[in-house]
Amino acid sequence: MKLYHNPRCRKSREALKLLEEKGLQPELVLYMKEPILPDDLSALLRKLKMEAGELVRTGEKVWKEEFADKELTDDEIVLAMIEYPQLMERPILETDGKAIVGRPPEKVLELV
Repeated sequence: MKLYHNPRCRKSREALKLLEEKGLQPELVLYMKEPILPDDLSALLRKLKMEAGELVRTGEKVWKEEFADKELTDDEIVLAMIEYPQLMERPILETDGKAIVGRPPEKVLELV
């Protein structure tokens, strides 16, 4: 079980706390510090059953300034999320070939 986690994000911290309260200790993927590889992010999107654009935090300043007015392929969006990891929605819990975005944080409990 992996939790794609940003310790600075309140929703991410809340999801981690919920998992810990269930006695679970997920492996933390600190993607803001250590970038995810493109193939890994693409595989995660398949587990989420999402298109790349659905995982983007479109309210982020960098998205509005750099990408919002462009027609991007899924591969280009994946690369944008790797270059600017703050664009990736979080938290994400990945387990047993499945994944879910923890928005709201309680959604992570659906996989455990």
